[in-house]
Amino acid sequence: MGKEELSLLNPEENRREPVASTNDTLNSTGKRRFFPKAHPLSWWMLVITTLAILMNSIDRIILPTLLPAIMKDFNLTEIQVGWLNSLSFFGTLSGAVIFGIFSDFVGTGHKRCYSWTVAVIVEVVSGVATAFCKTLGAFQALRIFMGMGTGGSEPINVALLGEWWQKENRGFAIGVHHTGFPLGQFIGPVLIAGILAFGTWRQAFLFIPLIGLSIVFIQYFVGTKKNHQKVMQWIAENKLTQPIEPVTDVKRDSFRTALGKSLSCLKNRNCLLAISLIFGFTWAEMGIANFLTLQLTREVGLPLSTAAIISGASGLTGWIGQILWGGYSDVKGRKSSLGIIIFGWMIATALCMYIHSAAFGWGILIFWGLFRNSPYPVAYALLIDSAPKAAASSMGLMIGLAVGIAGILVAPVTGWIIRDYGFNVHYMIIVGVLILSCLPLFFIKETITHKSA
Repeated sequence: MGKEELSLLNPEENRREPVASTNDTLNSTGKRRFFPKAHPLSWWMLVITTLAILMNSIDRIILPTLLPAIMKDFNLTEIQVGWLNSLSFFGTLSGAVIFGIFSDFVGTGHKRCYSWTVAVIVEVVSGVATAFCKTLGAFQALRIFMGMGTGGSEPINVALLGEWWQKENRGFAIGVHHTGFPLGQFIGPVLIAGILAFGTWRQAFLFIPLIGLSIVFIQYFVGTKKNHQKVMQWIAENKLTQPIEPVTDVKRDSFRTALGKSLSCLKNRNCLLAISLIFGFTWAEMGIANFLTLQLTREVGLPLSTAAIISGASGLTGWIGQILWGGYSDVKGRKSSLGIIIFGWMIATALCMYIHSAAFGWGILIFWGLFRNSPYPVAYALLIDSAPKAAASSMGLMIGLAVGIAGILVAPVTGWIIRDYGFNVHYMIIVGVLILSCLPLFFIKETITHKSA
């Protein structure tokens, strides 16, 4: 058995003779590969986690897409339906933190698949139940449980992927994985529009569990200890940086230790600044997305089925932005990538004031897609770089505090702004939020180091 293989089985050996660092790799190659080489099992894990994010995306877009029909069915105002949408983010806030800590407690590597499965099953069961609920109260309660599932699965999903890919290509992998969001933002409304042609808005919730059950089945065969060891060995043999220490069967953090790791993330400057940054992005995204179909039906005069499809137009180009800016952050740095993304968001948001026809709606939202989901994978890569030993906890806190709190507040606040002041003021305020987001970005410490060959 060779020295590299022994290092995989013996953590002490790993500490004595560490695998080449990121900087060593940069010195030997002179540059990072934009389109990386990785183990086939790493690519399979990328497919699984991308489908999981696709499912999350569909769930988060389904309520805003069906907003006019739900408002009519339950006789709700803009502010009331805004609070209805906020219930999902109450679940996101609690689910992200609870499942993030739970995942670090269960363990990293292949063990991360266990906590991932629990979170996805919560999401699946809530989706099935939502399709059959008959009262507004039941619908509200299930929105919270669904939010717990999506909020809990996302940080575990990203941490899991980060532990099956070499550190050098982390931004690329997470960027590709997050294409599930723009794909869901387009595929979801198209499927919903098809369902509305033959059924009601209630039936639109039924397709979510089908995605969830299929990926849980595939994960059962891919996310094994033996497969993870194969990936780690391949990374070592190719002189790349292993994402985590080798996983043992006996070593596991206690719940108190996992909780301590989670709270320690709040002492990490990059973690706190990333929470502030993603809060601004989430406010801007939900502020735009939550009322797009309302704008297209009320202001432009389009039927709901047409407005639903156009509202998902950003998904056509979203995958390009995810891969482009995630890979760019590996090459040029996380801060540089996030700066470009903020600038693109500001332009796209300002242009939303000019959506006065279906054609303008398509064009402006397709442009927004180049930037819409891109900040999240770059910020997640930044967090894994900054706190690798508490990846799920730190991302759980970021998703819970930033996405959860912003999601809770943005819908009722923007609903009030739109009702009293109109869509133009609404979009100008969002541009202001994005300008404020430049402040935490300025103080973030870059985690990508470049040295000449």
